[in-house]
Amino acid sequence: MCGIIAFSERGSVAPHLIKGLERLEYRGYDSAGIAVMSDCVIRTCKTTKRVNDLEAKYNAHPFYGGVGIGHTRWATHGAPTETNAHPHLSEDGHFAVVHNGIIENYEALRAELKSEGHFFKSETDTEVIVHLVEKYYNGSFLKAVLAAAKRLTGTFAAALLCIDEPDTVAVIRNFSPIIVGIGTDKTMASSDVSAIAEHTRKAVYLDDGEAALLRPDSVSFYDFDGNPVEKEITFLDGTEGDNGKNGAAHYMLKEIYEQPDAVRRLISEHLKDGEVSFSLPSLSREKLEDIDKICIVGCGSAYHAGVSGTTAFRRLAGIPAYSYIASEFRYMEPMVDSRSLVILISQSGETADTLASLREAKKRGAYTLGVVNVVGSLIAKECDDVVYTLAGHETAVATTKGYTTQLAALYMLALWLGSERKVLGDKRKKQLTKELAALPGIIEEALKTEAHAKAHAEEMKELESVFFIGRGTDYAAALEASLKMKEITYIHSECCPAGELKHGTISLIEPGTRVFALMSGGEVAAKTVNNIKEVRARGAHTVCCAPVSAAAELTDIDEMILLPDTEPLFFNIAQVIPFQFYAYYTALYRGCDIDKPRNLAKSVTVE
Repeated sequence: MCGIIAFSERGSVAPHLIKGLERLEYRGYDSAGIAVMSDCVIRTCKTTKRVNDLEAKYNAHPFYGGVGIGHTRWATHGAPTETNAHPHLSEDGHFAVVHNGIIENYEALRAELKSEGHFFKSETDTEVIVHLVEKYYNGSFLKAVLAAAKRLTGTFAAALLCIDEPDTVAVIRNFSPIIVGIGTDKTMASSDVSAIAEHTRKAVYLDDGEAALLRPDSVSFYDFDGNPVEKEITFLDGTEGDNGKNGAAHYMLKEIYEQPDAVRRLISEHLKDGEVSFSLPSLSREKLEDIDKICIVGCGSAYHAGVSGTTAFRRLAGIPAYSYIASEFRYMEPMVDSRSLVILISQSGETADTLASLREAKKRGAYTLGVVNVVGSLIAKECDDVVYTLAGHETAVATTKGYTTQLAALYMLALWLGSERKVLGDKRKKQLTKELAALPGIIEEALKTEAHAKAHAEEMKELESVFFIGRGTDYAAALEASLKMKEITYIHSECCPAGELKHGTISLIEPGTRVFALMSGGEVAAKTVNNIKEVRARGAHTVCCAPVSAAAELTDIDEMILLPDTEPLFFNIAQVIPFQFYAYYTALYRGCDIDKPRNLAKSVTVE
């Protein structure tokens, strides 16, 4: 949600700002804009369309300068209009600001500033920042920015310009990420390292309550009291940037096909000489043996991964495990304490509700473990320990490889905990380890279902509603499959535990209704078969995904998708892939914006 880019360099900065905004498009946005210090004036260009429209508008009337800021805005306060789009200027045009997050006390600040004669042009909370800087400015840009920052309540990362310091960008951070990059004859900042990775290998992650001044040949860091701060440089490995579509029509399709390698990379990191291992420095042997409860917390696809993970932890580690939606967990007076393991799952590592849940869990004394993709992200830094999913950069808003690597990480953690706590026998552990190592190959086989999905997806382009059913881990996979469908096709998609059909949902089944059934076999397979027959008897068009060994049990199914047999507990990592293809091709036939679906953001950094 929202993206910041800023540069101070010896050259023309606008092309770098626009390219940076392109890198940030995947986060989701309604408008975009840039501001550049040009001939001692701050000039802006904004649009309520895509970044390519912004580029066209700029090219039609270019302006030049070496210092500038840019922004992609996901609307919260005020409609997505050019007036509300960032950057915002002070009344006298002396200052400019772009901002991520929410200023919770903006109404009080706005009223105060209005009473002092300030005139507001936009409906945004952001505009109070630039008016505060104007109010406190007395010849020192840094002091004015810090004075303004100390008046703000809420989450914010911001970048600002000042006419009197034409080679300088000021950035501040409080609970919203901002990364400073140090290059050759240039410095830069962004809310996402992928936007600056092509310009530098040196990055500095600001902490809460910190600021920085960027100039072409230097960066200085401060706390909000103005005291200088020494910061550690993180050296990027070059994998943080977006490497393009590699010939695929969409990022989502490319990332679907990257899943075997992503899962293989993760498994190789933790599976050595037939043993799964993790380095978790804060998890002592005593604490590990003392764990009596596991809570897995996430939003969207991360929550769905957690639903599967709870079953793995119960069965393999013998520990009571529960999954929670982060926005609920943080407000439910969670029953966690020093004997609880709380696992926070987030692709970006900055999901607002998940971050707040982490802080709530730590406040109650729980041991916290992050499962995230982005190195150095907020959740990764604040958890007691972290497991990186190693998915690589994911650009499409609808996650694919991010989800499957989260699942694989949870499977391995459950197996490792079960082994460390002596819950698993050697024979069972060896079998499960072998099945884990085989997962990338199983995923590769699942990719062969693309042709089937493509052939049938066109039939779905006029549908208004579809249903997904499953039991146990199949239900967890069905939740994710249903989410993929609704996210990018805009078809209403409902997921129901198969055993709950008769408690209401079956009333919605009528002739021609599409019902997708997921079945991994095992003790509840026969019951799922009965549920499929129930909806088919009412005229539903049924599609079932199951292992090859279950084929004999499935008769009178309209569409069969058979995948190689594997450990039933791990089956849903491959089981969801056919439905990624169904969602992709249905969206394609419906003419939807697959990589950037409406109203959605890749990284949800506000409540």
